[in-house]
Amino acid sequence: MTDFTDMLDGYRRFRDTGWNQQRARWDELNEGQAPRVMVIACSDSRVDPAQIFDTSPGEIFVVRNVAALVPPFETAPGHHGVSAALEFAVQVLKVGEIVVMGHGKCGGCKAALSQDLKDAPPGEGGFIHNWIELLDDARDVVIGQYGEQRDRDVERAMEQEAVKVSLANLRTFPCVRSKERKGELKLVGSFFAIADGVLNILDEDSGAFSPA
Repeated sequence: MTDFTDMLDGYRRFRDTGWNQQRARWDELNEGQAPRVMVIACSDSRVDPAQIFDTSPGEIFVVRNVAALVPPFETAPGHHGVSAALEFAVQVLKVGEIVVMGHGKCGGCKAALSQDLKDAPPGEGGFIHNWIELLDDARDVVIGQYGEQRDRDVERAMEQEAVKVSLANLRTFPCVRSKERKGELKLVGSFFAIADGVLNILDEDSGAFSPA
């Protein structure tokens, strides 16, 4: 298992290779960033977007949270972390694409499906439950299709439905809706299957995912 001491060894390797060998690139990035793509992904340790898409530093602007969720646009007081990052990416960095990337074996989606944390207090699962309530409607869709059975097909359906929820919620943001309508911003839904390493892309017209 990797601990922080191992991570420091990794940092030293990075300094000797990744940083020193790309010194010109890091000098560029010291002056600012200009990524063209924002990726909204899950916090899961197995699905690092920079690794999956084999990107260099500064190429993608990434937000990660439980189940790769985007909350709907709202103006109520609060700490809107995802909304702030989205606003920054779209309005300040002016990204041209936003990719929502769900993944297989997602614990957040599984918890949304099972509702095992429904009665948990904050700090003991309650924060997770409150967050994944964003998937309640998606759960209804999946249960309506599969009933109460619980197998891998149902879980995958939930994971892919969650991507569609985030895309729909992205379009509730006026800045996203306006830029997409003008052709200045493209939204992409994707799903990475850990079991076989295949990235699937959503066809929003059919609602189906197929290998990239």
